[in-house]
Amino acid sequence: MADYQERPATTTTVIEKRGGGGTAIAILLLVVVVAIAAFFLISSETSKDSAIEGAATQVGQAASDVGDAAKDAAGSTTSD
Repeated sequence: MADYQERPATTTTVIEKRGGGGTAIAILLLVVVVAIAAFFLISSETSKDSAIEGAATQVGQAASDVGDAAKDAAGSTTSD
């Protein structure tokens, strides 16, 4: 006689469900937004620093010009 095994009356099916990756995309998007914001913030600070530096240079040059003019004026009054 042939060996015959009966199948069990009930079977269990295991279904593994994996995430769709929405969380990873959200985190990646957040990182990109933070990087862009940091770039513009740093860029803005650099522009402010450059403007302040330029103004300070102009004030320093103007003070030097006034000093030179005062020396010239003082020199011309003593020569007369």
